[in-house]
Amino acid sequence: MITSLHQVTLRLHPDDEVVIALRTLERGTILLLEGEDNAEEQLVVRQTVPAGHKLAVRPLAPGAALHRYGQVIGFATQEILPGDHVHTHNLNLQEFSRAVAEIFPQPVVPLPAEQRQTFQGYARRWGGVGTRNYLAVIPSVNCAADVAVAIAHHFTPERLRAWPHVDGVIPFVHQSGCTLRIGSPNYRLLQRTLAGLIRHPNVGGVLLVGLGCECNQIVALLENHRLMEDPDAPERIRSLIIQESGGSPRAIQQGITLVKELLPYVNAARRTPQPLSELTVALQCGGSDSWSGVTANPLLGRVADEIVRQGGTAVLSETPEIYGAEHLLAGRAVSAAVRDQLIAKVQWWEKHARQFEMELDNNPTPGNKAGGITTIYEKSLGALAKGGSTPLVAVYEYAERVTARGLVFMDTPGYDPVALTGQVAGGCNLVLFSTGRGSGLGGYPAPVIKVCSNPATYQAMPDDVDFNAGMVLEGTDLATAAQELLALVIRIASGQRSKSEQQGFGETSFIPWSLGGTL
Repeated sequence: MITSLHQVTLRLHPDDEVVIALRTLERGTILLLEGEDNAEEQLVVRQTVPAGHKLAVRPLAPGAALHRYGQVIGFATQEILPGDHVHTHNLNLQEFSRAVAEIFPQPVVPLPAEQRQTFQGYARRWGGVGTRNYLAVIPSVNCAADVAVAIAHHFTPERLRAWPHVDGVIPFVHQSGCTLRIGSPNYRLLQRTLAGLIRHPNVGGVLLVGLGCECNQIVALLENHRLMEDPDAPERIRSLIIQESGGSPRAIQQGITLVKELLPYVNAARRTPQPLSELTVALQCGGSDSWSGVTANPLLGRVADEIVRQGGTAVLSETPEIYGAEHLLAGRAVSAAVRDQLIAKVQWWEKHARQFEMELDNNPTPGNKAGGITTIYEKSLGALAKGGSTPLVAVYEYAERVTARGLVFMDTPGYDPVALTGQVAGGCNLVLFSTGRGSGLGGYPAPVIKVCSNPATYQAMPDDVDFNAGMVLEGTDLATAAQELLALVIRIASGQRSKSEQQGFGETSFIPWSLGGTL
């Protein structure tokens, strides 16, 4: 049987030496090249090519660069012939020159305020607009985590019925807080992350729980980040020390009493119409496959562009997952300073990987590779699509408070919950998360909207995935799909629960970044 190439594959760029298989192509399948009907223009599939994987349509000599999206994704390790399956067995990484353009675009001019769409959110006097209204129980150290969890878990949905405007009492457990040199990079990272959570617009009230002898003292956390100077801080922040409370059982009871004191304040908040300019959206991807860079990530990019046009902020992150594509993002920087900040972050990660005997190409996981992604360059090019097309206006440290409007970048690891924790600590009040292989990741205090790259995974995991970007593979244009996703974003920002929220997922996803150096 002879099948037309364009019916069973997708060509992403005219310069690409490969096409992407829309379905599994068995060895020996004969493909008719576009517009041709003679034997000389037929291509025979030389090895079975799984759906989403790459099929060579042009020959490559050993060492030659191979392109996808019109960009280099790797180099042939052996001769590649038309009809070959291109993957880890015949493609690897080499360093190559990645020049950055010297043109600095102007930031996007947002729509006038009267033309902006709205959502129903909680305006906070201490800054920002919340999409949720949680009461957070935060241990200063892991030694206080069990007490914090017991306090929070006392407040079951049944016990919170008297407080209908409180979305939940949530413990934010982490693995750090002691055996740190006070003032060290890890100490500062942890404090910055916890401070960002305390003043997050989705957190209406806070109970801090300390053991008493830890390095990360509650008093120092509040003083170093001037948290008690925020409006309403005396009303919305409480703390207790286990060693000063007579032990864990008494501390738990004292904590329950303090939460009860906070609940009326948290419950008094009300949703009001707020412009989309008050959205700060975290852009994330996890469990990516070959279709992520074709459907889900470009779709997130279009929604990010619209959020920026509305005057809001989109936060791209995961520095190891822009490696090999960083020159494209740097070329969108609004200034040389922003460009150089981004490049410096990538260079830091190169050194960091060497220090721990890793390579940045270790990033694609077995699942990524099974889904058709071969190298970190290929993964990064697909991941970068989440950032849309607007200029890059700022680069932030991990968990640093995001204040700029427009597309910004935050330096984080590629590990999803660690990256997400930093973005949320920076002020993101909603998360757009693309996946190809599927993910059950949730998150507090910001709702996670999961967008799936292909119909098969969407159908296989209907309780985990919020939106099927795979509709693009079935004929829906990206513009229409983006309008539908933006409408979902507005509904969830206004209170509709995401799939992960419906399952109660997210308590285990709060993981502040640790650089190492535990004493």
